[in-house]
Amino acid sequence: MRYTKALTLCLILLLALASACVSGTQPANNSAANGGPRTKKGPNDPIKIGFSMDTLKEERWQRDKDLFEKRAKEIGVQLNVQVANGSDSEQIKQAENMLTQGVDVLVVAPHNSEIAASIVESAHRQGVPVIAYDRLIKNADVDLYISHQVVKMGEMQAKYLLDHVNKKPANFVIVGGSPTDNNAILLHEGQMNILKPAVERGDVKIVADQYAKEWQASAALNIVENALTQSNNQVDAVVCSNDGTARGAVQALDAQGLTGKVLVSGQDADLASLRLIVEGKQTMTVYKSLQPLAYGAMDAAVKLARGEKVETTETIDNGFKKVPAILLEPVAVDRNTLLSTVVKDGYRKLEEICAGLPPEKCPKE
Repeated sequence: MRYTKALTLCLILLLALASACVSGTQPANNSAANGGPRTKKGPNDPIKIGFSMDTLKEERWQRDKDLFEKRAKEIGVQLNVQVANGSDSEQIKQAENMLTQGVDVLVVAPHNSEIAASIVESAHRQGVPVIAYDRLIKNADVDLYISHQVVKMGEMQAKYLLDHVNKKPANFVIVGGSPTDNNAILLHEGQMNILKPAVERGDVKIVADQYAKEWQASAALNIVENALTQSNNQVDAVVCSNDGTARGAVQALDAQGLTGKVLVSGQDADLASLRLIVEGKQTMTVYKSLQPLAYGAMDAAVKLARGEKVETTETIDNGFKKVPAILLEPVAVDRNTLLSTVVKDGYRKLEEICAGLPPEKCPKE
């Protein structure tokens, strides 16, 4: 009898222990994005948000920063912005400093999608939610991811060039972004979703396919120069993953007298590239409206700080879990749609796009 009672007691204890272990393996149920328990801020409590940025080298990231600061003033939030200038170690150090200063939520645009996982771990040890901004952080318990539909952007770039190229088979060059940036991988996935079937049909030949280190225009310049040399200038289209790499490609094409003859894609709707589109040197770009992205991240950060639920559109697998995500719609822009997109949206003024260019090249309002 004593043996039976002891055995029963042991079984009860084991079941209780097992139950505790199982309940501790349900991070999705406790996710801040799902309104799970965190240190909550009241409606009148001050909120501090940290924004850890990789770089300000590209024009678009300066716009992100400006929009974050504008939104912070509008909603009365304290904002601390730190820029790592392309250094993983600096970004980690800056994030640690912001955590030490007591930020309630950390928004991270990672330089390296894998290495930034350590930032998430540090933040969670202090009970601070993390939002991955525009670039997914891999293999980490990220609370929320907000970006545009990146795979779709790659598909848009490749499809636009494929639809407008006037040769079969057409020789394509693919210039990716930084191999350490998950967005570069997703863009390439989207590009190949379109180009692989075209290659199999015999409509396209890919003569070069490389990633440009740190999204550098100089790296893109070298990739396209080498492709032109190896193909004896027989290139019909260059799929560039952003406007910076597109400008590097245009520089290489210009040296061979091929601008306007070779199609070139881009992304970000940078002012310099919009001017190239008007001139006919760059063919298209993908416009990502930054205000809903930046404002959406700030508003979501406030909700996470207060322990409120954030409405998401889908989930994205980052290798650790399915991360709740808000993904916005991108827009293709060429010379014919420039007025109805970036100008109409107030992103750019026509006079600044056309400043110094021949009047006959500028679209008429």
